[in-house]
Amino acid sequence: MTYQTATDTASDDKLWGLLSYLLSPIVPIIILLMEDKKNRPFLKHQAVQALALFVIEFVISLIVIGFCVYPFYLIGMIYWGVKAYQGELVTIPYLTDFLKKQNWL
Repeated sequence: MTYQTATDTASDDKLWGLLSYLLSPIVPIIILLMEDKKNRPFLKHQAVQALALFVIEFVISLIVIGFCVYPFYLIGMIYWGVKAYQGELVTIPYLTDFLKKQNWL
């Protein structure tokens, strides 16, 4: 994973980025529905990734039928949320590339 620092990121954006990982899928959906929030590149990046991670985790947990995947998901979301709060653009292997190819980031 590589990280890019968003130098012009406001502390409000960092907090929203943290919350988008910790309270996924509710906060990412709220961010993507608010006009002033979804036009900010840092927030859009974090919200789309958090929402995609939630969908992946949900599908995997349906397939595995259990909560054995959930602790790893939760640890990852906390880790990436803290990185977002520090103002870094998180790059998750494969997922970030896929989202960029789909023009979602």
